[in-house]
Amino acid sequence: MEIKSVSFLMSNTQLKACPEKALPEYAFIGRSNVGKSSLINMLMQRKELAKVSGKPGKTRLINHFIVNDNWYLADLPGYGYAKVSKSDRAVFHQLITRYILNRQQLVCLFVLIDVRHAPMEIDLEFLEYLGVNQIPFAMVFTKSDKIGPKAVQDRIKNYNEVLLKTWEDIPQQFISSATTGEGREEILDYISELNRLAKLEATS
Repeated sequence: MEIKSVSFLMSNTQLKACPEKALPEYAFIGRSNVGKSSLINMLMQRKELAKVSGKPGKTRLINHFIVNDNWYLADLPGYGYAKVSKSDRAVFHQLITRYILNRQQLVCLFVLIDVRHAPMEIDLEFLEYLGVNQIPFAMVFTKSDKIGPKAVQDRIKNYNEVLLKTWEDIPQQFISSATTGEGREEILDYISELNRLAKLEATS
């Protein structure tokens, strides 16, 4: 997929305030400091489209962008560690939950996982939540440039071994690096294919 245009639309904390147009939507989420903003910028080839910060928990709103005038990209607040109050964390949780469960335009939720770390309970619990609620998602292992290729494969193998203890099938997975651009073509091609299928379904 060629990114011909991408524009910021809005930021908000209300599901009802999200864009109403019936375009396919793809959201990105992950633990704080997983490299979400950097990945979005890499995919869109825009250096400062999503704000990158050294402080975990910087994204506190649902940020919507429109890509190629035919699909939405949603940048969601991270889950997990963030230097915010318990009340703020509760607000983030409620915001994310309402969006995931009720956003009708959502075609796929890309869940970002830092490939440098062994499987974390908070990530596994979030994936389980998505599975139980039948939310379509794909896993994106980030920061692949930070460790060697063999280490990347070993980490993913370990992750899948853990997943298969409770999952029948392994979810769609991608390996990515915001630094090298790894995974960009594969992720965008996946979105393009889902867009094609969504268009066929809408016209059938």
